[in-house]
Amino acid sequence: MGKSLIQQKRGKGSPRYRAPSFRYKGKSIFGRYEEGKTMTAHITDIVHSSGHSAPLMELKYSNGEVGLLQAPEGIRVGDRIETGNDVELKAGNTLPLKFIPEGTSIYNIESNPGDGGKFVRASGTFAKIITKMDNQIVVELPSSKRRAFSPECRAAVGIVAGSGRTEKPFLKAGSRFYAMRAKNKMWPQVSGTSMNSVDHPFGGSSSHAKGIPTQSNRNAPPGRKVGKIAPKRTGRHKR
Repeated sequence: MGKSLIQQKRGKGSPRYRAPSFRYKGKSIFGRYEEGKTMTAHITDIVHSSGHSAPLMELKYSNGEVGLLQAPEGIRVGDRIETGNDVELKAGNTLPLKFIPEGTSIYNIESNPGDGGKFVRASGTFAKIITKMDNQIVVELPSSKRRAFSPECRAAVGIVAGSGRTEKPFLKAGSRFYAMRAKNKMWPQVSGTSMNSVDHPFGGSSSHAKGIPTQSNRNAPPGRKVGKIAPKRTGRHKR
């Protein structure tokens, strides 16, 4: 099976992959802390960033650093959160997975210890610890898929705020267009065969009639390499 590619420019006269990162408030990651020590942080503000679906809390750590992190439900400006091994299990606090009991709602889980958080960051999402073993901890993600993490990976306790975001309808295409444009999402997604021939290699010639294979040549230049990329090999795999 081939793999679908997106290598066309996004709209008339625009670059292919350019995110408006100059409008983003910053990276949302855990603050640095020393192993075995407890670090506190005060919530100075709750801000909106167009690069994140959830509201972000602005934190001022006890070591003087300032950072951003997804705000959990029930948090407010002026609250104090903690990071460490034996901190209280309350919304916003950060602990290694090995110190979090099974069944606790968590978010912003690190993929590798110290990377700041990679999983479960969208608004209204949360994960749960299913099984704890010596060398790995199994977590059920919002997609119901289960994944094993290192016991040293950190996670924040609680549910990401903004859970009602998907319940409000856009009502019209213009609202959806500007919401997707803020994050550089390709919308609307139009089939290449429905375009004109100047807009896509599959376009033109009686609209939906392709006329050419959807699997692209491996040596095709950018702009022509669309559809399915050539597989590494074909036929049965003989051992």
